[in-house]
Amino acid sequence: MMKTHQRAVLLLGALLLAGCSDSDVKEVNSWMDEVKATTKPSVTPLAEPKTFLPYAYEATEETDPFNPDKLLAELARQAAQTVNPLRPDLSRRKEFLESFPIDTMKMVGTIQKGGSHFALVQIERTIHQIAPGMRMGQNFGLVTGVTDVAVNIKETVQDAGGEWVERMTKLELQESKETRK
Repeated sequence: MMKTHQRAVLLLGALLLAGCSDSDVKEVNSWMDEVKATTKPSVTPLAEPKTFLPYAYEATEETDPFNPDKLLAELARQAAQTVNPLRPDLSRRKEFLESFPIDTMKMVGTIQKGGSHFALVQIERTIHQIAPGMRMGQNFGLVTGVTDVAVNIKETVQDAGGEWVERMTKLELQESKETRK
């Protein structure tokens, strides 16, 4: 029984292999060769590119249209013509602390003197006493309040359109290494 079963499997395998002969492959290859020979591709030719003639800019005595100073000058001219209540007094004499950027300042503590609350702010190696109403920073900063942990500052800056706007900034207390232990 086993031998007949093996013979049947071998016979079936032989029939399957006989079905995979290359008789149809020759017919397909000859058809492909015939189609290649009779088909001609049609490609439309590309137009010649236009020649580029460079333009020599000879208005050197004129204002350069790409100069960023031109935009700044125009914004300044428009800002001078508009009446904005937030516009700072540019002719006012600046206080000493207005010559330093706020990001170079460090609040290191507070002190009370005569019922007034002062913040101690370090700039470089010098400690300054800051009280509400004082001016500090390079953006027309006005100190609006002093707490134990921060100095509140209202700055007046120009936005991208040249309009004067106010923004609030805080100078927060910097912890020393000794208090972090």
